[in-house]
Amino acid sequence: MGLFDIFRPVDINEELKNMKTIPGAVLLDVREEDEYKEEHIPNSVNIPLSNLEQIEDMHYTKDTPLFIYCHSGRRSGLAVMRLRELGYTNAKNIGGIIHYKKA
Repeated sequence: MGLFDIFRPVDINEELKNMKTIPGAVLLDVREEDEYKEEHIPNSVNIPLSNLEQIEDMHYTKDTPLFIYCHSGRRSGLAVMRLRELGYTNAKNIGGIIHYKKA
């Protein structure tokens, strides 16, 4: 990774490919329930940012690989910070569904 890689936007489609190679990885949609019902990436779990503490009910280990998306990437970034506060060590913001290309 080079110095300028931090400025390169996250590619949700590439991250989804990467996620499929990681055993036990979870795809987490942090948009509100109505947004999720309207459209979502297959096999994702919906836990809205506003209720993120509900992740504890899912019984994931604190090192579970969590790939997190929202509409544009902003809420998923906030979710990653909140999850780290909750002790989850392997959470990654993969951006927004607006850039998702259905396979």
